[in-house]
Amino acid sequence: MIFLNLLILLLAFVALVKGADIFVDGSSALARLFKIPSIVIGLTVVAFGTSMPELAVSTSAAIAGANEIALSNVVGSNIFNLLVVLGLCAVIHPVPVENGILKRDFPISIFSTILVLLAGSASFLFNGKFLTLPMNADSGLVSRWLGIILLLLFVTYIVYLVFDAKAHPTEENEEKSLPLWKCLLMIALGLILIIAGGKAVVYSAQNIARFFGMSETLIGLTIVAIGTSLPELVTSIVAARKGEVSLAVGNVLGSNIFNLLFILGVSAAINPVCINVASVYDMGILLFVTVMAWIFSITKKQIGRLEGSIMIFCYAASTIFAIIR
Repeated sequence: MIFLNLLILLLAFVALVKGADIFVDGSSALARLFKIPSIVIGLTVVAFGTSMPELAVSTSAAIAGANEIALSNVVGSNIFNLLVVLGLCAVIHPVPVENGILKRDFPISIFSTILVLLAGSASFLFNGKFLTLPMNADSGLVSRWLGIILLLLFVTYIVYLVFDAKAHPTEENEEKSLPLWKCLLMIALGLILIIAGGKAVVYSAQNIARFFGMSETLIGLTIVAIGTSLPELVTSIVAARKGEVSLAVGNVLGSNIFNLLFILGVSAAINPVCINVASVYDMGILLFVTVMAWIFSITKKQIGRLEGSIMIFCYAASTIFAIIR
């Protein structure tokens, strides 16, 4: 039975990654067909498409009542994006960081993390009980109202990005447009694969966790988070090997903001997400590594190979902590 669930999990990840790829291609082609600027496509459609695996898994988990997976998938994906995706890119080729990322995206990502962290731990951090609680104890809640606030913040962020992109247009590359029917078919096929893959990941992950006596938080933080981050990982490594790493930080930060504000917002709006003590520790780790990456970026306006190696080591350490706690 466990081998069947592992096979389902593997096939589900393949469906998620391929579905996201088809969805992005179809959506981008449709946007070009209607003369939408490519920079706007990149900031909205592509960002949405590469985060569709996380959205599918977290919303499926929220609907199924598996709140631990819904939250730990988002937090684990963000930690993986920062430390492994960005770290590996920096090891392959130093990653330059633009001023806009330093002044806008890093602060927004840090603020979003603090907002969710406070929602999950405020009631215990300020009365001294937190350190005495077991890891699986409830410590807070991402309520429907907070979910709606996160969604409003996300909409504000996207609107600002779109207006900023239109205010600073870039030269457009002429690409051959696909016919409308083909765009719609690709979008539909991509969504079917993503939705089916998301449900299969949650189903198999819960069964695997039960079989090995693992918590849903741990399996969501590691296996599920890594699997849903595969689009960002593959895309960034290919770009780094070609020396095209200038957008790596922006893509990672954009994905992390999308995960925290939109995906967690949608999940909480569907079903309030309970936060346990283990997830509070994980959000604390996410906050620390986001600030660390920001500091690395500020020093020389780039993340170098040494910093990238440190980030990968930090991911290994955080994973070990998650397993033994």
